[in-house]
Amino acid sequence: MAPPSLPFRQIHLDFHTSEHIPGVGDDFDPEEFVQTLKRAHVNSITCFARCHHGWIYFDTKLHPERRHPRLSRNLLKEQIEVCHAHGIRVPVYTSIQWDHYTANAHPEWLVLDEKGAPRGTPLFEPGFYRYLCVNSPYRDFLKAHVREIAETLPIDGFFFDIVQPQDCSCRYCRRLMEEAGLDPANAAHRRQFGLRTINEFKREMSQFVRELLPDASIFYNAGHIGPRHRAVADAYTHFEIESLPSGGWGYLHFPIAMRYARTLGIECLSHTGKFHTSWGDFHSFKNQAALEYECFRMLAMGAKCLVGDQLHPRGKIDPYVYDLIGAVYAQVEEKEPWCQGARPLVDIAVMTPEAFVSPDQTAERLSPPICGVTRMLEEGAHQFDIVDHEADLSRYRVLVLPDVIPVTEDLARKIDQFVENGGALIASYRSGLCPDGTGFTLQSLGVEWVGEAPFSPDFVLPKDEIGRGLAPTEHVMYLRGAEVRPQPGAEVLAEVIIPYFNRTYKHFCSHRHTPSSGEPAYPGIVRKGRAIYFAHPIFTQYDQNAPRWCKRLFLNALEMLLPDPLVRHQGPSTLEVHVAAQPEKGRWIVHALHYIPERRSRSLDVIEDIIPLHDVRFSLRASGRVRGVRCVPQGTQLSFEERDGRIEWVLPRLEGHQMVEVAFEPAG
Repeated sequence: MAPPSLPFRQIHLDFHTSEHIPGVGDDFDPEEFVQTLKRAHVNSITCFARCHHGWIYFDTKLHPERRHPRLSRNLLKEQIEVCHAHGIRVPVYTSIQWDHYTANAHPEWLVLDEKGAPRGTPLFEPGFYRYLCVNSPYRDFLKAHVREIAETLPIDGFFFDIVQPQDCSCRYCRRLMEEAGLDPANAAHRRQFGLRTINEFKREMSQFVRELLPDASIFYNAGHIGPRHRAVADAYTHFEIESLPSGGWGYLHFPIAMRYARTLGIECLSHTGKFHTSWGDFHSFKNQAALEYECFRMLAMGAKCLVGDQLHPRGKIDPYVYDLIGAVYAQVEEKEPWCQGARPLVDIAVMTPEAFVSPDQTAERLSPPICGVTRMLEEGAHQFDIVDHEADLSRYRVLVLPDVIPVTEDLARKIDQFVENGGALIASYRSGLCPDGTGFTLQSLGVEWVGEAPFSPDFVLPKDEIGRGLAPTEHVMYLRGAEVRPQPGAEVLAEVIIPYFNRTYKHFCSHRHTPSSGEPAYPGIVRKGRAIYFAHPIFTQYDQNAPRWCKRLFLNALEMLLPDPLVRHQGPSTLEVHVAAQPEKGRWIVHALHYIPERRSRSLDVIEDIIPLHDVRFSLRASGRVRGVRCVPQGTQLSFEERDGRIEWVLPRLEGHQMVEVAFEPAG
């Protein structure tokens, strides 16, 4: 039996607590705890069975030596009982690969590098980040620990933390690799075996949990969700996207991870934190405007909300933290009816470079091409998913291959068929080349590979439609592009103009790069039917220093291939828009968000002020006859016009986040 749908308003209550702190749990007051959660509109809270220090927070009979030595009460049991008495769900947390107690007690269970040294925190540095190997007898300890939790506590699910592939050379892994015909001295073999190990561990543990608690939720955390998770999604009941914008993930990680995760067919929940920085930042507070944006963006993209907190070692919950969380979760609760079961509506699929890194290797979570294309599309109000090569492309109207997407013969047939069936394609730079980079496998692009461009920086001279909104002159392209030849039937939309020479010690000009010679040399942008190719890595470039002309060229190309996008608006590029459908309710929901992260410090972006927008015009491609447009949850009716298959209205005021319901007449 599948677990019930996830609640919208969750807390992850960290409790990594040193044995050197006295009075652990002494100030825990069950009634104060639960009333504080209720006032903050919380309906699920993840509490701790065992932390990264390795300490257990309930009365364990199986491992009494691991019960926190300063713990004064059966803390986890009390937390669960009081929350359940008030209808609050309680999944429990236990650490998998970080456990300081076990690392010290059983160093023979540690992950070892190829030199035989433990991976993680050096012995005489602070931290519990030494990795434990799940191929060691530690796996037996984990299963016994999980069984005790499941059989003695009325939990709602498991949050297993730090579950990642490891390149391990411990004696257990070496033996198992040899039995499998792999060479432990081969780094690629070790990585492959590490991925196989962790996927097998997840499946085995999930089966174990399901036998004990069929309705329990199950999640394995590694700080990111990406293409590596597709193969093992059956071990999860849902995905949780750990993405604290101020904690190292940044504001771009969540939309990239979520746009991929939501395509895999299970529910998604996203983590932010109440912390000014990241986990373990005691007595700090996130600005309310930032917490609103982070939670409301989760709703807009189809995720449930979770805010991370850390309980003080003495067990007293901080009422001021929950005043902050409650101010946001009260609004989330009001918005829920327009988010429950909502399905994001999209026009565009963006293929992620992360899908083309071998699954046994560490992929870059935020590669420059995926960051650049995400920014461009969001700033252009386009609706899109991020996909891998296994995705069904039939539900999309446009496919984008940003900068570095290799294309096998099988993938080329899939993409060419997509274009033949009426889809549109945009590719840039090396995207579309065969895996060895010697030529294009994609016939749809209409170009032949010559090689890397001989000059850099060079210049693009856009004209006509592709240059709309730009001055009809050369525009510098800072990163080296490709030299290609157009095939018969292809149209050159913009030429590359070369400089007088490349900048070297023998010949250079001015401070930075050589100016245009005015001489056209080879194509910069080529169109063949429903495909447009850019010779430069425009998405990597936009991630690097955001030239407006790169974005304008790309958005113009989209306009040529997708003249009727799902949504348009006349607001600024800082206005973020998401569209979702609730088919059973006969309505679409347009989420408009206007929050502006600012780099006010060296280390992180902050949001402090909400800058309202007024009288913003929206246009939506309609799927039927509209019977009403209104702001929700306020219920304010908006006048609208139907024109050429689109619905248009003006939003009088947008302060932070506003949902607009577009209700359709029943079919038939």
